[in-house]
Amino acid sequence: MIGNEATTGGLLGTYLKDRRAKLDPVALGFTPQRRRTPGLRREEVAQRAHISPTWYTWLEQGRGGAPSADVLNRIARALMLTDVEREHLFLLGLGRPPEVQYRKDQDVTPRLQRVLDALNPSPAIIKTAIWDVIAWNRAATIVLKDYSTLPPDQRNMLRHIFLSPTAREAHHEWQSVARSVVAAFRADAARAGAMAEVKAMVDELCLLSPEFKTMWRDNDVHNNTAVVKHLRHPVLGPISVEMSTFSVDGRSDLNMLVFNPVTATDAEKITTMIGR
Repeated sequence: MIGNEATTGGLLGTYLKDRRAKLDPVALGFTPQRRRTPGLRREEVAQRAHISPTWYTWLEQGRGGAPSADVLNRIARALMLTDVEREHLFLLGLGRPPEVQYRKDQDVTPRLQRVLDALNPSPAIIKTAIWDVIAWNRAATIVLKDYSTLPPDQRNMLRHIFLSPTAREAHHEWQSVARSVVAAFRADAARAGAMAEVKAMVDELCLLSPEFKTMWRDNDVHNNTAVVKHLRHPVLGPISVEMSTFSVDGRSDLNMLVFNPVTATDAEKITTMIGR
């Protein structure tokens, strides 16, 4: 056990040294005086991270035990790490990835959109940690919702479930689905530290939907475990899809939801609609 801790601490220290060596002291406001090694000094990283220089030195030397998530986040900002580099820092320091952090920027790369489009006839969407839908494919507009018809600030899965009459008609056992959605949404928003960001929407839904208000006050929290969804489509008729969730590379706050048709008949129905 001691050997494993020493090895982990050594890997963390090596990574920290490498990252600070790649930073330009002058660009970060430090004096351009002669330096024995490239990059920032340990005390300069500690200053930027608002932690003790002694504690930071111990981290690089593999001493002092495991750092807290707060300390790692401060160091990540001080070293100007990318999301992927920050994740690697957490894996070395704590043996786990960092918790999801909600980001307001909602850009989807063309590459990611091409992935969605390639999944037809399986409906697929990209959602944020607060369940805003920011990208979708053609199959999703047919089976789920044509989000392009909504203003960007209205493209939210929670809003759709409670405020759209078509959503209520589409879901078998709507009450059970809605309750599960509320519990999963609360868990996602809290995990991302985004409860303040969702307050306005939650307050609005409480006013507009007595059912949401009751479910929200129950304070249930769990993951969305409804894998198979049985839907009533106004054109396609009964259709069943299996939901799978995938993380998006480099964006821990985004998820891709893919709804695979359960049967060949379901897939054929969607394909026929896409071709129209």
